[in-house]
Amino acid sequence: MIRPDVVGVGEAMVLLQPAQGEDLTTAARMDVHVGGAELNVCAAVARLGGTAWFASRVGADPFGERVLNAARALGVGTSLVGRDAGRPTGVFFKEVRPDGARRVHYYRSGSAAAGMDEGDAAAILAARPRAIVVSGITIALGEGPERLVRALAEGAREAGAMLVVDPNLRPALGRQSRVLETVRELLPLTDLLVLGQDEAEPLFGATDPAAVFAAAQAGGTGSGAGTGREIEVVVKAGAEGVHCRGEDGAPVHLPSAARVVRDPVGAGDALLGGYLAARLAGAGPEHAAWVGSQLAGRIVEVYGDVEGLPSPAEAAALLHR
Repeated sequence: MIRPDVVGVGEAMVLLQPAQGEDLTTAARMDVHVGGAELNVCAAVARLGGTAWFASRVGADPFGERVLNAARALGVGTSLVGRDAGRPTGVFFKEVRPDGARRVHYYRSGSAAAGMDEGDAAAILAARPRAIVVSGITIALGEGPERLVRALAEGAREAGAMLVVDPNLRPALGRQSRVLETVRELLPLTDLLVLGQDEAEPLFGATDPAAVFAAAQAGGTGSGAGTGREIEVVVKAGAEGVHCRGEDGAPVHLPSAARVVRDPVGAGDALLGGYLAARLAGAGPEHAAWVGSQLAGRIVEVYGDVEGLPSPAEAAALLHR
């Protein structure tokens, strides 16, 4: 049985988007894409030569088939994606206004992925991945997906998997106080925490990278943790780049690799996927952060969540540089 390097757990949806500057009210045509944070992470891992599987549910509908086809085209395994005949695949619409502002409209309430629960954990853990990626988006989908995330966190170590957590706060989804509470409660079980600097403030009450590293470690070894293990932390700083922990434990800053920014969506996912793939390949945190930053820089230069990923040959060169 093949052991995947990474399993990303979450929801992927079909995205419909008119050309830049056109309005959803009047646009005659729309481009169709597939988007989802955890699928994006898996795509980056796969592009860097890792084995990545996506775990989710989709509807027994054409959009569900489109999600599966898109994942396979990216080199991502879909054996852990279930089909739900009673729920639809989620969809969302995005428009980029003439001034560059973005408006997103989600239609994911009651979706197939929102029907995930702790019963989905057994198959994921049985695959014995080297890493399991979960995010606050999945927690925000509802109580069932939250229970799934908790079950995976509790079973990851026994399955030989590192637990990777991305808070990925999305206020538009609701349940954000529940997401924050759950992420804090998962810290004692977390091996790698990758979060935005803007997310660190509501989570830890700090944005300075050194303070965020300390707060994460305190949360991971606080009352009831009893593990004493160190949480690896990466702080995404948007246009300012990324912060990781150097060999001496102090924060190291790497500037953004972006030359031009056309669409920032998916950059954080690419950074996480690049970082994780590099770490699993044996790279240290600084080189892994550099690889992740390179992927993120390419993503923002084009429209779409994964369209900017480098070719496999270019990705391999980045990984082994």
